Amino acid sequence: MTLICIGPVTKDLIIVGSEKSFKVGGATYFQSFVFEEYFNDYLAIVNTSSKELINEFPDISKVKVLLKEDTHYFINHYPKRDNLDLRHQLSNFAKIPILKKDLENILKNLKIDAIVLNPLNRYDFPKDTIEYLKSFNVPIYLSIQGFLRCPHEKFNDYYTIKLKRFDDLDNILSGINGIFLDEDEAAILGDVEASEIVITNGSKGSRIISGNEIKIKAVECSQVADSTGCGDTYMAAYISKRLKGGNIKESGDFASKISSCKLEKSGPFLIS
Repeated sequence: MTLICIGPVTKDLIIVGSEKSFKVGGATYFQSFVFEEYFNDYLAIVNTSSKELINEFPDISKVKVLLKEDTHYFINHYPKRDNLDLRHQLSNFAKIPILKKDLENILKNLKIDAIVLNPLNRYDFPKDTIEYLKSFNVPIYLSIQGFLRCPHEKFNDYYTIKLKRFDDLDNILSGINGIFLDEDEAAILGDVEASEIVITNGSKGSRIISGNEIKIKAVECSQVADSTGCGDTYMAAYISKRLKGGNIKESGDFASKISSCKLEKSGPFLIS
């Protein structure tokens, strides 16, 4: 069973209180560590101008790079060390779309069983690319955050992020099996149709809407070290469990456990 995970790899500045660090990031990057452990048959496809960023992935033989003219840069600012649910985020809003022609040669001879899409802004996946990926007729799981992000106020080369629903989003979401987002994004998105809508809320847990609403408790952790990428980790763990036959509740509980383990350590999820 082959899983294709697509989205940008990023250069991130992480600010926690007064401490600063530079790291590799992006949803596809964080998810690859979970897939490496729990869903070994995967391929990550990333768009960036900095090919060396893939050296931070758990297995670079499972990464394909789409070289572009720019890279996504993010600033993740956590002003209160004791409340990592609170985050201020800025981005350069790189315009480096993943095009249908970028993917055709990579995917044409693969037997694909599921696809994970991780846009970081609405330029990453044009409509033609989404329609091409839907043509494989396999489950598609989408982290919707990028499709809701708009540049707001500019500071040097970065913009603050404003969430806004754009008009053609319903057409893009049509046929998507699973949508992943947080409570702020859910408030902007409003009503949509999908088999599973997974809404995370940090330390308050998560809820999954699939006909009925299923509430998932957050798993307490011994220490809070680094919350960047926790939502991406949750998503990858949930998908891994679902594709291996877990039901919604089992998959949500598993995802909560794995994201809690990630929260206890700096950087991406590692089992030891």
